[in-house]
Amino acid sequence: MPDPRTDQPILRPVRTVLITGAAGGLGRAFALGFAAQGDRVVVADTNLEGAQQTAVLVEAAGGTALAVQANVTQLDSVTQLAADAAAFSGLDGQIDVVINNAAIYATITRSPFEEIDVDEWDRVMAVNLKGPWLVTRACSPYLANNAAVINLSSATVLSGSAQWAHYVASKGGVIALTRVLAKELGDRNITVNAIAPGFTLTEASYGLIQGAAEYGVDRGSIKRASEPDDIVGAALFLAGPGSRYITGQTLVVDGGRQFL
Repeated sequence: MPDPRTDQPILRPVRTVLITGAAGGLGRAFALGFAAQGDRVVVADTNLEGAQQTAVLVEAAGGTALAVQANVTQLDSVTQLAADAAAFSGLDGQIDVVINNAAIYATITRSPFEEIDVDEWDRVMAVNLKGPWLVTRACSPYLANNAAVINLSSATVLSGSAQWAHYVASKGGVIALTRVLAKELGDRNITVNAIAPGFTLTEASYGLIQGAAEYGVDRGSIKRASEPDDIVGAALFLAGPGSRYITGQTLVVDGGRQFL
């Protein structure tokens, strides 16, 4: 974008963006979206091969990426991840954006709340809620002034989504965690916000529901399915200069199916 005063391109610092759950789906889309803006991206996932494939796609598009295998439920793993991301950032050793995207989603068994397996409940909470806390905790010493943390919640928190109590509860917890982190990190000029996507067309979603491209479209104000780029656009905004006075908020991106 040119500066209207000089007609020359506006140069901005290259940021280091850490994205969890980036072996595919929304995480991969986030990586490509931020890289397209010139940011260097750290692609983290338990699936190292998938993370490496994302990094290859970023680099093929002219970006810079580092693939890291990490388990967001383990403190030692995320501590190493944060250190690797800081080292990758260069001389400043800072992380500018953290996107807590890793989650258990498509593999969850839909069951009445009385029948949910207790071990599955614990796994969902560990990844979907404990994970964002641990990752943000590990990254905190490296977060730059004016850094942004973005947590992925879900529009199912607004609808309730029957037979998915563990998933919905975990994503409701993400919103609560977001508000607390916004309070605690605000003194350092760090914003913390959540995105609550509606049903979005990713590989996992196609495998979850038959006729995914038409699912819920008639309930939306905008009569089309959500694409990954719709969610990426929200993240780019929340990580960008135009949102530096927005924190502790939840941005619902579902085409107007539900309203806060």
